[in-house]
Amino acid sequence: MIGLRRRATPRDHRVVHLVAGRCLDYPSAELVTTLPSMRDALAEQGDSAAATRLTSLVAHLGGADLPDLQQAYVDTFDLSRKHALYLSYWTDGDTRRRGEVLGRFKTAYRSSGAVVDTHGELPDYLPMVLEFAARVDPEAGVSLLQEYRASLELLRIALQERKSPYAAAVVAVCATLPGESPPDRAAVMEMVGLSGPHPTESVGLEPYDPRLLPLQTVSSGAPTGARS
Repeated sequence: MIGLRRRATPRDHRVVHLVAGRCLDYPSAELVTTLPSMRDALAEQGDSAAATRLTSLVAHLGGADLPDLQQAYVDTFDLSRKHALYLSYWTDGDTRRRGEVLGRFKTAYRSSGAVVDTHGELPDYLPMVLEFAARVDPEAGVSLLQEYRASLELLRIALQERKSPYAAAVVAVCATLPGESPPDRAAVMEMVGLSGPHPTESVGLEPYDPRLLPLQTVSSGAPTGARS
């Protein structure tokens, strides 16, 4: 997904970010073959809470057949907007300013000397951001993750409510960021200063439209992307 022009400087949590990103991407035969090395890398992290959480997902993926993994992935991420893997979708939805936000992700990649092949994904695609944080520029990558901490926490809550094994990956990522995870959606909103009325714009949906943030039960929408 990302080609390197220079070697990334080793930083804390790089293993967790890389493994979480790979596990949150669409399951492939390549993923299955690399699961043992992921497990070994996580084991080297000792008693890290993030690595321990992620190990459970790696074990789950290694214990299922690939077609079953692919179907479960599509059911979880492609057939429901409640589990969007695009960080700015949770905060900006389909508003006009989201284009500007996506441009900032691209600028971060270019500024770090990364050659990005998006494979048709938007630049705020969480697995791509995690690989960027792990392999290219940990400081810039973690900054993006922290900036969109609310998106990560809302995704975490939605996956936990579904009792999805993929929740472990997002829990692990959140555990690498400063501070405790908020216990519920209301606390997430307070964390980003959105406890009051949502701001509006003159054209399009509200930037923080509650229909885009899963503050209440949301019906399943159209698939976010086709998978082969």
